[in-house]
Amino acid sequence: MLRLLSIEFIKLWNNRASKVLIILSFVLPFTIAFITSIKIDLGFVKLDPSQYGIFNFPFIWHWNTYFASVFKLFFALVAISMVANEYNYRTLKQNLIDGLSKKEVILSKFYVILTYSFISTVGVLIMTLIIGSIYSSYDEFSIIIRDISYLLAYFVKLVAFFSLCLFLTMLVKRSIFTIGLLVILSAVEWILYSYLRWETFRDLTEEGAYNAVENISQFFPLMSMYNLIEQPFIRYGQRLSPEEIPIDHDFSLYWHELLIAATWTAIFIFLSYRLLKKRDL
Repeated sequence: MLRLLSIEFIKLWNNRASKVLIILSFVLPFTIAFITSIKIDLGFVKLDPSQYGIFNFPFIWHWNTYFASVFKLFFALVAISMVANEYNYRTLKQNLIDGLSKKEVILSKFYVILTYSFISTVGVLIMTLIIGSIYSSYDEFSIIIRDISYLLAYFVKLVAFFSLCLFLTMLVKRSIFTIGLLVILSAVEWILYSYLRWETFRDLTEEGAYNAVENISQFFPLMSMYNLIEQPFIRYGQRLSPEEIPIDHDFSLYWHELLIAATWTAIFIFLSYRLLKKRDL
């Protein structure tokens, strides 16, 4: 494993664009998080983020992991270009000539995905604990760790998304085509989701239609990743004004949501291996 990781990291670190994107994917979310948590008092402008409860435990776990996951696109570009460049510059074929098996080639990419996702998750953990310890109104240990499961959701979400990027790049071999496929897949899922809502709404009550569509759409690839960490704005608004925003939505993380995303990850890695194994490089 360490041998395969070292090979991939040498390739990534010697590529200037990949190096910049990796650094940005780590620096930007943490920089933005710390900047937004700073109290501002300029006399005519006063801003104290702690007053809004955004950085209170346990809500901060949801808030930070959601926004940190937005920056996954930076490393997604790295993962996409990592594979596309190996096809373009024939380095993939050279690796096989030098003794790597096709299974090791796919595993080396997957190990990079796991390593990056793990380091990113640890970074979000540290960032959340620091900001929360400064601004949170609650310091009870039971409250601090109540929603820490969002870290697991964040890790699984990153691994699943990057595995999808790996598979699509193995499929089309070009970075721009992979990005296009991601956009198309996202659009198709939302169109299908909207269509199902429309069809079931005619036969069921609004609540019944919503539940029926959610039960189906949770198995969509991208939707399964989104369901791990849903947008936190409705939850935050409901906490501020429970009378004005009476919602009955469960934002908890369930094992079956993790299982669905993990299953898609296994499928993407397996299909990537099958594609490489059948191709004549």
